[in-house]
Amino acid sequence: MTDNKDTSNLSRRGFLTSTGVLLAGSALALDRTESTLADEPIIDIHQHTDYRGRTDAQLIAHQKAMGATTTILLPAGTPAFGFSTHKGTTNGLQADCSGNEACYALAKEYPKAFTFGANEVPDLPNATAEIEKYLKLGAPIIGESKFGLECDDPAMQAIYQLARKYRVPVLMHWQYTMFNYDFYRFHTMLEKYPDVHFIGHAQTWWANIDKNHTDQNVLYPKTKVTAGGLTDQLLTKYPNMYGDMSAGSGLSALLRDEDHARGFLERHQDKLLYGSDCLDADGHGPNCQGAQTIAAIRKLAPTKAIERKLLYGNAKRLFKL
Repeated sequence: MTDNKDTSNLSRRGFLTSTGVLLAGSALALDRTESTLADEPIIDIHQHTDYRGRTDAQLIAHQKAMGATTTILLPAGTPAFGFSTHKGTTNGLQADCSGNEACYALAKEYPKAFTFGANEVPDLPNATAEIEKYLKLGAPIIGESKFGLECDDPAMQAIYQLARKYRVPVLMHWQYTMFNYDFYRFHTMLEKYPDVHFIGHAQTWWANIDKNHTDQNVLYPKTKVTAGGLTDQLLTKYPNMYGDMSAGSGLSALLRDEDHARGFLERHQDKLLYGSDCLDADGHGPNCQGAQTIAAIRKLAPTKAIERKLLYGNAKRLFKL
């Protein structure tokens, strides 16, 4: 799910405008012929239905304009009003996104363009049964897990166990004091479930690429990056840890220090996945952070082969698409 505003009041529109240098790359993508797109397909691992009221028709047009040839739709859980949804204030992944059935229906209507994930509020009594229903229908991922629980809570571990059973990854939204608490000890889950692939996403995940990132309240750091932060360590040490480059946090991590980004993309070229997670209806231009992330990857990937891994190959392999 997309990132919330940080404490510096950097607005989503303001942030995207500041990255206008990448628009030329986005515009070029629109001019690509159908044959070129077939030669260089893009898998977007992170989109949502009914995102802030965006219609299915707008989503379909958005993905086509952006150049995504396959898109994974990540559902929200059932509306609930307990601890993990902050008494209901973060229902719909905090952005009015719809749930399993909507994602499944759109993917069934357009099977060449979309596939669907499986999700549920983890501490509901029927959480694993609801998730398993859609795993049995073919969902290649559980997520987006964006709930106010400790990362090793028994309810979360029940989901990890389900992921192990069905051999699908779990995508987790890491946001300090809000979602998936205690990032610093997530390594214990990676060690306990070595045969489960986990995908890190969002502010706390991307802020911690920097070894010098110590104030976890800062969700969008802008300083130069010193390699070796906790995120860097997890990707390096654990074969089952992957990273989702979507949202403003992912794009910011690429652009805040381009020299570091080139080394980071090379170092983790087999562990990083392209996602958009943007809510606009355009698919290009200053409001489409997903298109700008594609342009950033094309600009910063050290080689064409690495670019293709990040935009397509890694996701195809991980999700068996």
